[in-house]
Amino acid sequence: MARSLVVAIFAVTFLGGLSSTGCHGGKSPELRVLGVHEEPRHDVVFVQVTNPASKPMRLTKLEYTFQADGTKLGEGALALAREVPAGAAVVVEIPLDSPSGQFPPPAMTLSGKLTAELNQIVQIFSVSARILPPK
Repeated sequence: MARSLVVAIFAVTFLGGLSSTGCHGGKSPELRVLGVHEEPRHDVVFVQVTNPASKPMRLTKLEYTFQADGTKLGEGALALAREVPAGAAVVVEIPLDSPSGQFPPPAMTLSGKLTAELNQIVQIFSVSARILPPK
């Protein structure tokens, strides 16, 4: 496979458990992997974050881990300063350092914690999305 934009890689929308530093009465934000752009130094995973709340949400941080078959492929923390209007979505680019020639793995999981401000309350959401290889 040529090292180019791989749009055939999709994930099922998911969001697991929720923990927060404040009260939470609404739905969790939703993640969906849109694709992966392969580059010589690192790949970039494009993730759509959807705000199902009826008020704007400000994304401030994403702590993440990529795993395949129980093996950690990469991890990191990404500072964010993204406003997501109610019911809208934004795309976040997440770097993935992957050894050359080993991409894509059979299947990969992106999991972590998404920190956001909603109604002036900082909340931390546990997030997870499955990345499937192209067919």
